[in-house]
Amino acid sequence: MKRTIRKVTVLGSGIMGSRIACHFANIGLEVLLLDIVPKELNDKEQAKGLTLSSPLVRNRIVNDALAFAAKSNPSPVYNKAVLNKIKTGNFEDNMAEIATCDWTIEVVVENLKIKKIVYDQVEQFRKPGTLITSNTSGIPIHMMAEGRSEDFKKHFCGTHFFNPPRYLRLLEIIPTPETDKEVIGFLMHYGDKFLGKTTVLCKDTPAFIANRVGVYSIMALLHLVEKMDLTVEEVDKFTGPALGRPKSATFRTTDVVGLDTMINVANGLAENVPNDEQKEAFVLPDYVKKMQENKWLGDKTAQGFYKKTKDKDGKTEILALDLKTLEYRTQNKVKSATLDATKPIENLKDRMKVYAAGKDKAAEFFRISFSGLFEYVSNRIPEISDELYRIDDAMRAGFGWELGPFEVWDALDVKEGVEMMKASGKTPAKWVTEMLEAENQSFYKIENGNKTYYDIPSKSYKAIPGQDAFIVLDNIRANKTIWKNAGTTLTDLGDGILNLEFHTKMNTIGGEVLAGINKAIDIAEKDYRGLVIGNDGANFSAGANVGMIFMMAVEQEWDEVNLAIKMFQNTSMRLRYSSIPVVVAPHNLTLGGGCEFALHADHVQLSAETYMGLVEFGVGLIPGGGGTKEMTLRASDEFGNEQIEQNVLKEKFLTIGMAKVSTSGLEAYDLGYLLKDKFSISMNKSRLIADAKEKALELADAGYTQPVRRTDIKVLGKYGLGMVYAGANTMRSGNYISDHDQKISQKLGYVMCGGDLSAPTLVTEQYLLDLEREAFLSLCGEKKTLERIQSIITKGKPLRN
Repeated sequence: MKRTIRKVTVLGSGIMGSRIACHFANIGLEVLLLDIVPKELNDKEQAKGLTLSSPLVRNRIVNDALAFAAKSNPSPVYNKAVLNKIKTGNFEDNMAEIATCDWTIEVVVENLKIKKIVYDQVEQFRKPGTLITSNTSGIPIHMMAEGRSEDFKKHFCGTHFFNPPRYLRLLEIIPTPETDKEVIGFLMHYGDKFLGKTTVLCKDTPAFIANRVGVYSIMALLHLVEKMDLTVEEVDKFTGPALGRPKSATFRTTDVVGLDTMINVANGLAENVPNDEQKEAFVLPDYVKKMQENKWLGDKTAQGFYKKTKDKDGKTEILALDLKTLEYRTQNKVKSATLDATKPIENLKDRMKVYAAGKDKAAEFFRISFSGLFEYVSNRIPEISDELYRIDDAMRAGFGWELGPFEVWDALDVKEGVEMMKASGKTPAKWVTEMLEAENQSFYKIENGNKTYYDIPSKSYKAIPGQDAFIVLDNIRANKTIWKNAGTTLTDLGDGILNLEFHTKMNTIGGEVLAGINKAIDIAEKDYRGLVIGNDGANFSAGANVGMIFMMAVEQEWDEVNLAIKMFQNTSMRLRYSSIPVVVAPHNLTLGGGCEFALHADHVQLSAETYMGLVEFGVGLIPGGGGTKEMTLRASDEFGNEQIEQNVLKEKFLTIGMAKVSTSGLEAYDLGYLLKDKFSISMNKSRLIADAKEKALELADAGYTQPVRRTDIKVLGKYGLGMVYAGANTMRSGNYISDHDQKISQKLGYVMCGGDLSAPTLVTEQYLLDLEREAFLSLCGEKKTLERIQSIITKGKPLRN
């Protein structure tokens, strides 16, 4: 059947419920958020003379919860306008409205009796055929469906979002034996395409997949800490970014999530997995029990494994918990030869081999912990999943691991991983030994551009389902690369569309990337139909390689600096004025030059999570790759819409001058970095390259023609400069900005006003580019600019001088 979701009800407005509601509103749906009615008035309500029948009182719980969510950081919404799509109400007055909804999601307290009471209400009003799902993480899904109508059971399923729902990509789908297969298929597809999730089909087992494996991993580590006499700082250093894990690593993540949350899941597993060979791992260590007694639960109680305090000088200091004495102390610097050896290695899989071969405490920790993890996940098949790839998918999307456990095992080489396990007293599941005996040497293979996994029942490799919707550059690069240099690779995506990816550190833009873009356009214009600029890295681009600019400026090689700026500008203009459509596909950090490339693309196909901005002001510069010119051009185009010209210019000026960075792809449009009808958003980052390819094909099929260079850009001259200079002087007088900030502001304003022309004038793009380059070059000669650049390069911190 054809199923369309237009309106969703979320029952329960707590931490998860309110944020799930926000995420459905993010994708444009109408949302009804309901919760219970208060049983008594609070002090403010009594002071106002309200009663329990007053609408404000009856909806107080849900309204307070939504307001709290809206103010939380990071924000659960793409922009504040999203909140207008959410209507609040309560279970008594508004439950009948679920009859107008296509999907009802229950997110009430983890109590089966309470959930069944809520379902009794739902059955009274729910329209037959609509979806009804639960976000439970601890109650078996089949138990919640007991006693319900046949239609309810048929359309009922577990949909376990991970917190925060906007940012963590995992959505576990847990059907019951009665769930209709059409419903399962729909939820898997809808979660992927529209909610932007990695949807993982799970069995109805305790804690499903991600929490079963993830909490085991954390609990085993908590016990290992005692055995190896490790500190909180050491563990977080060993299990952080160097290992492909989030910066918050283990203990800091536990503080953020809440130690009580982890304890509840661990206790539930200790009770409900009697046949788990590692069930003792779920028993809390004594120091964790003591922390629970002390209510040291993490951020929610202002102390956990870490505690923020102030020293005698009033400076903020973050103390670490000594796990032996349970007293807080100053953090110790962690040193490790193994970690040092991994730093220059960009490829995470290669880094794993260095970890395993090391001789220090970090390496020993790696070998013991991963040996246990390998044993555990191999033994969980087929208990929690029939397919090994689902476990890796769940751990990457739910816990932020760059590599799942079977992928790490593959990186080490499966045979060598088994030998490592034996040395640690661990044994893989029988099926792993049988796989190796049959001369199948890995859990995954790339075959004809598709990733395949080892299927245990058939003892053969099968393609991972759903890959036809994705283009994974890692999978096609070996056979589809048609050109590359030190910083870029040009790949044939098929159907006449090429993709250029960057692979410099943080995908920064230097000479090799600029050369790669120009070469890609040359090749595309000659033999292809279009070009995508996108990559599968952690970030699209952190901007221009300021280190290169710094070195040339220090050596006073001004001709070289000028040529570098000109090449950057010419490359941006080449993106705009090539004879083939160019689609830029940004995601995550898209700063400085990366943003400038997006500004000049024919179309921007961006991830919902894109943090875009022109941030050059922070290093004492103005956007010099065409960004200042382009924002001036866009201001000019808005002048004709009955806008007050100085206000429009001021808005664009402040966007650059305040180095505004969007907190989402949608907000990048609000800030003026994207143009209406010239951008699309991919909710699922995994679909980004494929979606960008489709857009390039669409533009080519529509008969794309090369645009004509603009000669009609209106600049305000002295009429605008007066406003810019007066504003900068006022900010300086109030000590809001430094002398150098004032100078940069004046340079920026000079370019955006077209110089000190006596009257508003129409100018060309090249005129503005020349002014932009001149201003950028002059700022490179400023001592304070060089100090700012040096601070970013050496300390990674902005300097305000």
